[in-house]
Amino acid sequence: MPDSLEARVTAALTGIQNPRLENDLLSSGMIRNLAVTEEGSVAFTFLLAPEDPATLVRSARAAVAAVDGVRKDEIKISVTNPAGPAKATHGPPTGAGAAPQMPPASPQPIDQPNLGKILAISSGKGGVGKSTIAANLAVALAQAGLRVGVMDADVYGPNIPRMFGVNERPAVVGGKIQPLEAHGVKLMSLGLLIERDAPAIWRGPIIMKIMNQFLRDVDWGELDYFIVDLPPGTGDAQLSLVQGTHVAGAVIVTTPQEVAVGDALRGAKMFERVGVPVLGVVENMSGFTDPETGRHFDLFSSGGGQRLADEIQAPLLGSVPLQPELAALADAGEPILVAQPDSPAAVCLREIADRLQQKTAGRSTSLPILRG
Repeated sequence: MPDSLEARVTAALTGIQNPRLENDLLSSGMIRNLAVTEEGSVAFTFLLAPEDPATLVRSARAAVAAVDGVRKDEIKISVTNPAGPAKATHGPPTGAGAAPQMPPASPQPIDQPNLGKILAISSGKGGVGKSTIAANLAVALAQAGLRVGVMDADVYGPNIPRMFGVNERPAVVGGKIQPLEAHGVKLMSLGLLIERDAPAIWRGPIIMKIMNQFLRDVDWGELDYFIVDLPPGTGDAQLSLVQGTHVAGAVIVTTPQEVAVGDALRGAKMFERVGVPVLGVVENMSGFTDPETGRHFDLFSSGGGQRLADEIQAPLLGSVPLQPELAALADAGEPILVAQPDSPAAVCLREIADRLQQKTAGRSTSLPILRG
């Protein structure tokens, strides 16, 4: 049928041009294994060469999502890199009609439905309050009656134990590490397993091993949300997470000033490149309002969170005001939502958690993964 859903999806993808190849995505062979169901699910493999702009993946997702009848939460894109240019050989000729050679696939991520919806909390640089946001969002979800776990994947600066006020070494029962629990949230962190002053000098393979152990060898039980507090930047921990399990989405934390926004943009692009949707941006330390005079001060500039959200075409989930007690309470192991639940920062964080629930309602855990 010319007006079938598959035909409309195909037409949408045909409308996107690759500037390098001067051809559309389908004609250039970048879209493979396209599958469209009557229920509105769309899945395909996207062959993205290193010299292609990563924005093509986002453009393809947006074009498909705009097609009437497509369920936006059921768009699944597997991003992979085709092999490099073929060397001159005496074998079969290669050309525009030849199928691209694929590199060996990465280990397949393991579905872990017991973890519920896996959310990656990320930032481009340190010092923006990423771990504070992750901890309080977890508490907000737990206060809403949901089963929540937090995995501290920041192996270089594991701060989650301090923010939740826990420090005892977890027990091992039946070969499974037992997570600690505080404020209704299950917790696991490298900070619970090593001495506080031990330097974290880890290479990529060790980081991957730690991540996999925390995902598979911890007795998380049945969860609704699994919050992963990632280290700043784009490195081994981020790639280990998206290659090890299916991530429902990422939340990018930034402060308003441009230097933080620029770093956060690179983090957002990394998730885009591996096919993980960015659920939104959280702007932390957005401003301070003097409770006595009512005067507002933008101590770290203003508007950076919204500019980042606009650039990556994701919503601004909220702007958390600068509140002096927030950092001090985090150091004392008391999340602001527990210690001062009616404070401006706590109210904003609770609203952000509500928006995340709405955005992830019904979202499948089997999302795009990196295969090359």
